Amino acid sequence: MKIFVCIDDTDNIDSRGTGELAALLAADIDKNGWGRSSYITRHQLLVHPDIPYTSHNSSMCFSADIDEAHMETFIYHAKKFLKTESAEGSDPGLCIVAAGRLEQRETIIAFGQKAKRIILTQREAYDLALSLGIHLSAHGGTGDGVIGALAGVGLRMSGNDGRLRGKIKIDSANKTIKVGEICAHPFVDEVRNIDGKIIPDEQIIELGEKVKTVLLGGKLVLLVMPVEGEASSAFWRTCPKHILKTY
Repeated sequence: MKIFVCIDDTDNIDSRGTGELAALLAADIDKNGWGRSSYITRHQLLVHPDIPYTSHNSSMCFSADIDEAHMETFIYHAKKFLKTESAEGSDPGLCIVAAGRLEQRETIIAFGQKAKRIILTQREAYDLALSLGIHLSAHGGTGDGVIGALAGVGLRMSGNDGRLRGKIKIDSANKTIKVGEICAHPFVDEVRNIDGKIIPDEQIIELGEKVKTVLLGGKLVLLVMPVEGEASSAFWRTCPKHILKTY
């Protein structure tokens, strides 16, 4: 059974980040033999003076293939984990969705997209979760993290939002490499330019400081920009952070 798990607002300025807690929770699925977890994506939500957040107002989501017999055990574990591991002063929220049981998939996706544009409330989040029959729970503080947790699942399920947590390590002696070799990496499905064109396997990419992929069309995509006006063997260069922050 495929599930989506998202947590939000688990940290404070001095604590471990929400991404680190998501990684630990995902690892517990594998470690306990409940199933196999997948990569974690970071989903940017609305930044607004009326929305409290630690640094960027983003939630962290991952999917997993889990044995249905272990579903309730995992939910219990995840709730206990957030109560124990979330930082003092945080407002943690947890959302867990069994994809195969979810009807009206487009509704949760729409909620996630709205959370990027407008201020939403806990009541709206709980009402939607109840109507869809999905798990949504708060584990401290004001509980406002339930909004971002539900939104993060919707955005991940859309397949068109989020950046892969952490940078991609690609070995290259001179910081240049062919597209075909990049796509051999387990966390790179395609290389595209920022206009959406797929870059052919034989073209050469210059790797920047932080190589990160984004989720587009359900694929992990490495975005690149043209190398212009410079003497270089590369046709393209990986996009810098300020470009990736828009995804």
